[in-house]
Amino acid sequence: MSSHDVLIANDPPSSLVRVAGAFPSSKNIHEFRDHLFNKDNMVTPNKRWDDFHPEIPKYAGIVPDVTKFDTGFFGIHERQSHSLDTLARLIQEKTIEAVYDAGLHPSDLEGTRTGVFIGSCFSESDKSWYFDRMLPQTYAMTGNVGLLFYYNRPTVNDSPQGELFLEAKGSILHNRHSLQQLLYALEHAFRSIRMGEIDMAIVGGVQLCLFPFVTLQFARLGVLSKDGFCKVFDKSGNGYSRSEAVGIIILQKSKVAKRVYARVVHAKTSCDGYKEQGITYPSGKAQMELLNDFYGECNVQKHDLSFMEAHGTGTFVGDPEEGTAIDETMTANRKTPLLIGSVKSNIGHTEPASGICSIIKCIIGMETGYIPPNIHYETPHETIKGLVEGRLKVVTEKMPFEDDRGLVGVNSFGFGGGNCHVLLQVKAKKKVNKGQPKDNLPRLVCISGRTEEAVHSLCDEISQNVLDVEHIRLLHDVFR
Repeated sequence: MSSHDVLIANDPPSSLVRVAGAFPSSKNIHEFRDHLFNKDNMVTPNKRWDDFHPEIPKYAGIVPDVTKFDTGFFGIHERQSHSLDTLARLIQEKTIEAVYDAGLHPSDLEGTRTGVFIGSCFSESDKSWYFDRMLPQTYAMTGNVGLLFYYNRPTVNDSPQGELFLEAKGSILHNRHSLQQLLYALEHAFRSIRMGEIDMAIVGGVQLCLFPFVTLQFARLGVLSKDGFCKVFDKSGNGYSRSEAVGIIILQKSKVAKRVYARVVHAKTSCDGYKEQGITYPSGKAQMELLNDFYGECNVQKHDLSFMEAHGTGTFVGDPEEGTAIDETMTANRKTPLLIGSVKSNIGHTEPASGICSIIKCIIGMETGYIPPNIHYETPHETIKGLVEGRLKVVTEKMPFEDDRGLVGVNSFGFGGGNCHVLLQVKAKKKVNKGQPKDNLPRLVCISGRTEEAVHSLCDEISQNVLDVEHIRLLHDVFR
């Protein structure tokens, strides 16, 4: 715990303890991290459908290997697995990865008060299941109906086949609040833990772009970039590419967490209500009100913020509204420019999953000590005075955090006027002797995997950590 924790008036009991995900051109967080630091554009020519309509952009951010699923591991009947919404499969896979990432075994969650809070817009495979594939002997109803079953599937077991996997007993929330669902879901989870309703929360966001005419509707709305570049905060910004992602983070009380990536200092949402410009127009005024209320409630000085991960979409309206709101509320009394960025410059807009991508980008920065850079930024948007006059600075190169406060804000907003903000703080801990043991006793590590490749991967990870005793303890907990 750093000396700056005294800034927090009411020390929250929850920490972000584990993460897992898949992102455009990235099967896991390690590949995602490398792409971010290499400044790769993870938006690629679209491979989900043929180029058959001139208005549909030719670029998107595509998650690899979404057709693969280990039905036996999850105890799902093979016929059900072929009738199961792809979103459900991805959520289950990444939930289990996140559990393992914490040094837990899935059986540890049996009977616990673990809630599930998932954000998504809609399933773009509904048309296929309900109108195109009218085949007998399928389980499309239980695999897709109402989007509810695949949020139950990771948790509550009331099935003799063991389909509902973790056997936890907690609240379930499916949030469909447009483009900022993940942070809305996180805020609900954060408050549920603080109120004592649950002890742990699985929080996730998921998006797949499977039906081309959904993308067509976004294109006709005028928010999509045709060149595949999301030029966030740049004067040449002309929209974003629709992209895919799935991510899971798990919140747990700090006192029982075995592994902590960051503390969740505070989370808050608001809605800006009626606007003359229409339902899709973001309100900079409402965003400013949220930020002012937010930092007043958690008693953190706004000028102490280390970095702001903005919503930043590269659109004509969104960037100026958000950039101006951040400048007006967050830059007063700062001695240095406020560093800002948006992961959408690297991967496009994953819509309901965008918040999870932003948070995981921040965690990557906290774990490595370096802020991942934005790409496609050259000239600041002339209407964002904070950028033009130097009070805000877009991070365009890999750079270390310039202070030791470790306070990172994450912004999000979307259709309908929803606004969200989350404040994270680095859980700093220095390794003693690089984590190596003080004695010279040999360590026996028992590991297993469903493939030979999985076992080799675990062995490689052990070698890379040079016998870090804490890492070994996590593996012991998983494979005990």
